[in-house]
Amino acid sequence: MSNVTVRVPDELKRTMESHPEVNWSEVARQSFQEYAQKLELVEQIEPRREVSKEEIEELSRKVKRDLAEHYE
Repeated sequence: MSNVTVRVPDELKRTMESHPEVNWSEVARQSFQEYAQKLELVEQIEPRREVSKEEIEELSRKVKRDLAEHYE
């Protein structure tokens, strides 16, 4: 398995540190996995069309919202 370094704002880091019970690496891995699966789905639906930055940002917002709901 590979390692990835992610930069987060200081405020987010403080929030993460205040919740040591959460496996943040697993949260990030799952988020990356879900995002990649959504990109693959888009590519299967329209394999010849490039995904726009706006579409990627929309998928990102949806993934973040889904994660927030999951961990509430």
